[in-house]
Amino acid sequence: MTEPVVVEAFRDVPVTTLADLLGREQVMDIGIRPLWQPVPRVAGPAFTVRCPPGDNLMLHAAVHRAEPGSVIVVESGDLDYALAGGNVCAVARRRGVAAFVADGLIRDLAEVREMGFPVFARGVIPVPGGKSVASPLNRPVRCGGVQVDAGDIVVADEEGVVTVPAARADEILTAAHAQLVKEATQTPEEWESAHRARIDGILGEQGFEV
Repeated sequence: MTEPVVVEAFRDVPVTTLADLLGREQVMDIGIRPLWQPVPRVAGPAFTVRCPPGDNLMLHAAVHRAEPGSVIVVESGDLDYALAGGNVCAVARRRGVAAFVADGLIRDLAEVREMGFPVFARGVIPVPGGKSVASPLNRPVRCGGVQVDAGDIVVADEEGVVTVPAARADEILTAAHAQLVKEATQTPEEWESAHRARIDGILGEQGFEV
């Protein structure tokens, strides 16, 4: 399990920095987006859930089982029924869950926004799902096109959602901090000069002439 201090440190790392380091395969697709703005950046270990279309039983079960600080990540893909609403989000928030990241829909958005609970999902629909299908929790899931294992670090902000494999958490955090320090100490003029040299180099390799 990733150390809590490492998880906490990821809250200071923008999703864009992590995307640069991890590549496209760890970035959820653009359909998984914050449902209210301005959303705070969240980071936490994934508590994974799989819900079949039309059913939200296991997400509701997960709310009572996830450790404080967890990000509940839901595989569903259902665009006809809501996985959760205001009351469930309120319980999750009260129990210390950091956020929901759901490949599906929620409802009661006004309530969720007012309580300030971060939800990253495909959208909103007023129709509630059923509760009948039990399945194991904390198994690998696929959310927004990304495989997420229980305990992976999920980082989400207004730019999107990135998952950091737990086995690479220390490595990626170190690289991210180095990148952020470099960016903070580089002047705009230095960045422009390096950028132009890089672009001109690529153009030159392809025989481009001004």
